[in-house]
Amino acid sequence: MRLNFEELDYKKTALGELILQRRNAIEADGREVYEVKLNDEYIMSTLFYEGEIALTNLGLNALTGDEWDVVVGGLGLGFTAAEVLKYNQSTRMIVVEALAPVIEWHQRKLVPNGKVLTEDPRCIYHNNDFFALARGHGFDPQVPDHKFDAILLDIDHTPDALLHPSHADLYSESGLTRLRSFLKPGGVFALWSNEAPEKNFMKLLSLTFDEVEGHIVEFANPIQGNTAINGVYVAKAATSTSSGQTKPKSTVI
Repeated sequence: MRLNFEELDYKKTALGELILQRRNAIEADGREVYEVKLNDEYIMSTLFYEGEIALTNLGLNALTGDEWDVVVGGLGLGFTAAEVLKYNQSTRMIVVEALAPVIEWHQRKLVPNGKVLTEDPRCIYHNNDFFALARGHGFDPQVPDHKFDAILLDIDHTPDALLHPSHADLYSESGLTRLRSFLKPGGVFALWSNEAPEKNFMKLLSLTFDEVEGHIVEFANPIQGNTAINGVYVAKAATSTSSGQTKPKSTVI
C-alpha cells in the first residue's frame, strides 16, 4: 500500500534546498501528485500543468515547416518537454536545466514524464544555466551560436519575479536581442508566466520581435476551489531579414 506522503529526494543546491515529494491530494479526490519545493516554497506540482503544456502548443503552433530544433529552458516536472515530443516535426529537443537533481529525477524515472523523455532519442538533457548560455554562445553543447526553430522558457515566476537576480538581464531589450540571435528566421520565443501577460513586457518584446502575442491560460485550482490563470508570451522573428518591414502591434488573447 502506497504511503499518503513520501519524500522521494532531497538535495542542497546552489539555489537552496530542493525537495521532490509525492502525496495523495485530498483536495483532488486523493489522486497521486508530485510536488517540488525550493527553500520551503512550492514551485512545481502535477496538480497544475496546463500552463506548461500551453507553452509548448502556443509556441510550436506558431512555427511552419518541419524538422524543428527546439530548446526548452527549465525541465521542471517535464510537461513542456513531453509535449514537444508529441510533435512529429520535432527532430531534436535540448532541455537546459541548471539543477542536476531535476535531470536525475527524470533519468531515474522518479517523476511521471521521466520515462517518455529519457527513452526518446530526440531529447538531450543539458545541465547548465540557461541565462549564462544566453549571454554566451547559445544552447547547443556541441555547436556554438547554433540557431533553433523555437526557444520555450519556463524558469522564473514572471519577467519581474525571478528565481535568482542574475536572470534579470534576459528580460531587457539587449537580453532579448541576444536571445533572438539564437533563432532562425521565423523562429519563436515563448515564455511561461505565473500571471497574465503584462503590457509593458509585451511592448518590450515588440522592440525585438516582429510578432508578439500574449495568451491567458485558465485552469481549475482544486486547492483554492476556483479558476486560476497563467500567461504565455509568444514572440516570433521575421521570416526575412529585409529592411522596411513594419512591426505589427502586440496583442493579448
